[in-house]
Amino acid sequence: MIRFDHVSFTYPDATRPTLFDLDFEIPEGELCLVIGSTGTGKSTLLRAINGLVPRFSGGLLTGRVTVDGRSTESVPPRELADVVGFVGQDPAAGFITDMVEDELAHVMENLGVAPDVMRRRVEDVLDLLGLHELRNRPLATLSGGQQQRVAIGAVLTAGPRILVLDEPTSALDPAAAEEVLAALTRLVHDLGITVVVAEHRLERVVQYADRVVIVPGAGERVIVGLPAEVLADSPVAPPVVELGRLAGWSPLPLSVRDARRSAPMLRERLAPLAPHVSDQLVRSSSTEPIARTTDLHAGYGPVTALRGIDMAVHAGEVVAIMGRNGAGKSTLLAHLVGLREPLRGEVLVQGRQPHRLSARDVVRSTGLVPQDSGVLLYHDTVAAECAAADRDADLAPGATQTVLDRLVPGIDQRAHPRDLSEGQRLSLALAIVLGAEPPLVLLDEPTRGLDYAAKQRLIAILRDLAAAGHAVVLATHDVEVVAAVADRAIVLADGEVVADGPARNVVVHSPVFAPQVAKVLAPEPWLTVAEVSRALDLLAGSGASA
Repeated sequence: MIRFDHVSFTYPDATRPTLFDLDFEIPEGELCLVIGSTGTGKSTLLRAINGLVPRFSGGLLTGRVTVDGRSTESVPPRELADVVGFVGQDPAAGFITDMVEDELAHVMENLGVAPDVMRRRVEDVLDLLGLHELRNRPLATLSGGQQQRVAIGAVLTAGPRILVLDEPTSALDPAAAEEVLAALTRLVHDLGITVVVAEHRLERVVQYADRVVIVPGAGERVIVGLPAEVLADSPVAPPVVELGRLAGWSPLPLSVRDARRSAPMLRERLAPLAPHVSDQLVRSSSTEPIARTTDLHAGYGPVTALRGIDMAVHAGEVVAIMGRNGAGKSTLLAHLVGLREPLRGEVLVQGRQPHRLSARDVVRSTGLVPQDSGVLLYHDTVAAECAAADRDADLAPGATQTVLDRLVPGIDQRAHPRDLSEGQRLSLALAIVLGAEPPLVLLDEPTRGLDYAAKQRLIAILRDLAAAGHAVVLATHDVEVVAAVADRAIVLADGEVVADGPARNVVVHSPVFAPQVAKVLAPEPWLTVAEVSRALDLLAGSGASA
């Protein structure tokens, strides 16, 4: 179905190829997972499948890409639209209309599909992706995750034989991600559609993959094979695979179910050192919170987003805000930074109402990285962005660049921010906000597009900020990051707080928000592979038998 025949690609002005000698085939009716570190060329590979690379990117492509027997060199992307459906990293950027149902029908209108067929396909996609309740909603009122599902649905209505998705679950809550992945699996198994997915959250996707392609970058050849074989030595692997490596399980598990079958002996060994679950929150000695909301109500026209939110965030605390898409997480952050005025109730940051402050006063107390991190970027090079951030925050020259290098080393300083990968662009925005070290740091989906190594570096930075007395609030669906860094977790549902307590308590007792290690080693409350590794080291040091 898809054939890369010794394909290499080099972007304009680049000194080495992004893709080097790709020579593999993706058969019909397979789900192929494309993985690799941030910025190695995964999105470039996906865009080569329908000819967006090099037709709209520029650069030099050698070799041949064949899709359903057609060469992308001779057939333009518009003539492949009935064969290849493509959903990029930023779904909203591809929207043409204003309403959900209109967006689902738009591609079919361009392809001249009969009205009765259009209606049937729209209904099928609404049911397939759980969008029926959103059909009459304006796209601008949807959460990031809801927009992602609409974007996927819009290409599915055209009936493509190949579906290409770039980070399709990155903005989805765990339950919504499972729904989308289940739908994709049905397309593969029941309809024989070929699905190619680039994804960093491997813990969600790898168990469904028939084939894995690792894009190493730096002019190296890709690695292609079965998931268990490829991930055995891969530097990029989900927690369940890392746990399997640590425990020496063979074959390596790809799912929680497989891992639990291998875990009884490990659970028994770890039992004496099981982490203590405390009901006491770890906070600084400060009695006055940096930020507080009291009976906060918020909404968008007739839609109520937040109802009676009472929350306090203290210095030295990392608080994770979790919940389904549309639960009100981004709205809560918008009120904390003063972008919105409460309909009712009060928001205080360092004793002041943020929506009444000037922009200069707000940025001195609060830094926000929104879901669309690109809105923070204005200059034409990475170097210019970093230099401007240093000036605006009165930092020493190079301070922002130092944070960026710590997050994602090796980004070309001459590159335009819009030409960066999603993860690189997010890292630049994070560096701009984190480098200024405001008393209150607000991060909305801060790991979208980041590989596991970059996430660990971000976690280290957030821990350092908390240790220095800053307060960090992150709204996220990334349960693995919550398990690794959060002191406290707050779960929102329909705009209300349904859980607020120590992160270990909240996530361990949730079947939706529990990390993979917690699911594998339940009922003991282990959260991360690092915790298990430290415990095994202690057992080895004490001479405990295997």
